[in-house]
Amino acid sequence: MAQTPPRPRRKPVEDFALGPVMTALDAIELNGADVAAALTAMRKSGKLHAGHTSWAESAVLCYLRARERTEAERRALGRPGTRAVRAQWTEIRGRETPDGRGATRYERTAWGRRYESADGTERELWLLSVNSVKENRPAAEIAEAAAVAAAGIPAQAAFQDIYRPVPGNTRRPDRIRIIGVGCGSGDHAVLADWDFTEAQRQFELHAKPVLGRVVEGDRLNPGSSCTRCEGLVGCELPRRVPGLLGVPGPRRPRKRRSVSPTDLRIHARCPAQFHLTRVLHLSSSKAESEAIRRGRAVDDWLNEQHGEGGCRDVPLPDALPRLSEDEQQAALSMLAQHQRACPLDGLPPSETVRVQERLSAYDPELDVVLIADPDLLYTRSGGWIWHETKTAAHRPWEGQELMAAHPQLAFAVLMMSAGVPGGDPRRSLIELEVLYEDGARCEEIDPGDPDTQAAARRIIAGLAGPWAVDETYAPATGDHCSGCEAAAHCAAGRSYLEAR
Repeated sequence: MAQTPPRPRRKPVEDFALGPVMTALDAIELNGADVAAALTAMRKSGKLHAGHTSWAESAVLCYLRARERTEAERRALGRPGTRAVRAQWTEIRGRETPDGRGATRYERTAWGRRYESADGTERELWLLSVNSVKENRPAAEIAEAAAVAAAGIPAQAAFQDIYRPVPGNTRRPDRIRIIGVGCGSGDHAVLADWDFTEAQRQFELHAKPVLGRVVEGDRLNPGSSCTRCEGLVGCELPRRVPGLLGVPGPRRPRKRRSVSPTDLRIHARCPAQFHLTRVLHLSSSKAESEAIRRGRAVDDWLNEQHGEGGCRDVPLPDALPRLSEDEQQAALSMLAQHQRACPLDGLPPSETVRVQERLSAYDPELDVVLIADPDLLYTRSGGWIWHETKTAAHRPWEGQELMAAHPQLAFAVLMMSAGVPGGDPRRSLIELEVLYEDGARCEEIDPGDPDTQAAARRIIAGLAGPWAVDETYAPATGDHCSGCEAAAHCAAGRSYLEAR
């Protein structure tokens, strides 16, 4: 399905972290360029944020070192070496008559980097991650990748065209390996090492049932993936809310984007940090702060219990995962504070409870998909209650406006006043619960109050205005640089920290 007229696809800067990595590796592995020349071409492309360039150069070198190590391991095991393959391995199945879904052709590919031995007896598919290797990939994902590597034929496809066979090795491999690699860290792991028969068996066992559910499924699942959907203009979801952010669009049309209140908050603090961490998803290996670890541990336990219906009568654990012994007491005390006034306590079983339900809306004027993930959503007497839970070591300055301090609340006001998630607006409410080690407080906001809506529009417009038109994502240095996950690839941030 294609949008008419075609939607804009312009990107002021590259928004796919692995894009320049793949381009450089293609130049090196497929076109014979030396590493220095490929990295120079990357720096001169003019399409990358400076921090992205710094990270991508490091990622290319990390990847190549991982390749060298695995090839050495292959030789040590007496297995043949491998070389890069240009064409996509594609599994194509056609029908002369349409099936029940009206389809006459199915194509399956697996994104990654492809390698095979000179005699075609062995194939490897490398699955790239931005930061560390993903060793916990679902069994269905690994099985599907292996099946495509095993049975796929060399093929290529132009934009919005079918895959067409191209010259290449079509010999059925005897053995298939799936390798996971983290381009940020250079770590890698063998996720599968199967013969052809085992690859097919794993596909039938794990991947085929999942693919069947995907193909048969017709449920709409709006969210950030709507930014890539060619059918969004004609789709009934997400809800259309023109002008929800209250700001004009960029001077020149650009690729459709999504935005969340966290995105807006981080962009306001530092546009470079927003682009590197929220768009490209780069992160460092530096240990997280105690506050972040504690907040995540508290959230995880609450989410699990709320998903089961409530936590009021659930005994607290002796310890929470991934917290040190010194961090346990504060986290467990915060959970005890929540249990004393859990909003689900006494809620009739006829009401609906949703934990971290993704909500979305679409602003067609900006061509932006708006995303929110409330900690807890539940119905009460026909209305929806949007509940946010925060952990804090200290009580805030009392003079600060609540929605200004927590922009996700202002975002929630705009979403609920626009009819998301629905229900009776007169009975809907937004709650903020803040947990401390020695107490808790809960604030309520009426999303239907005109003054509250006006304040929310002012706060969100103030954050969204600079974000909507930004095309450079310049760094804004400050004390936050010391905790930035992208500091290693931000020259301005490093200079600021060195000068302090």
